[in-house]
Amino acid sequence: MRPWLAVFGLLATLLLPSAGLAEELSGDPKRGAEIYGRCKACHALTRNRTGPKHCGVVGRAAGSVPGFAYSQAMAASGLVWDRETLDRFLEDPLAMIPETTMGYDGVKDALERADLIAYLDWSGRNPKICAP
Repeated sequence: MRPWLAVFGLLATLLLPSAGLAEELSGDPKRGAEIYGRCKACHALTRNRTGPKHCGVVGRAAGSVPGFAYSQAMAASGLVWDRETLDRFLEDPLAMIPETTMGYDGVKDALERADLIAYLDWSGRNPKICAP
């Protein structure tokens, strides 16, 4: 084997993310479904409860679910829930929107947040769960 080929192979192994790492960074909806169990005290996918419904949350403007009474701060936030904004909010809701009425302390583990967001995204695009 040529030495430069071995060095190239070693560098590729060290520098390129593995498929497992890429999956971890994007989240696992199955693991997210388990984590969503923590949200069910206040939220449901298909109906408003103490908190707004989550079907279609990814891509939706914050504070825009019809029939839900949001805090002034949430309604005026101007946020759109994408993976980045959801990640920041779920990590520490009160740090992101100090006047929010969501009293949850947040999901501190980054992988758990990625899994939860993957589940919310997947469920929102699944017509068997969230019919348009």
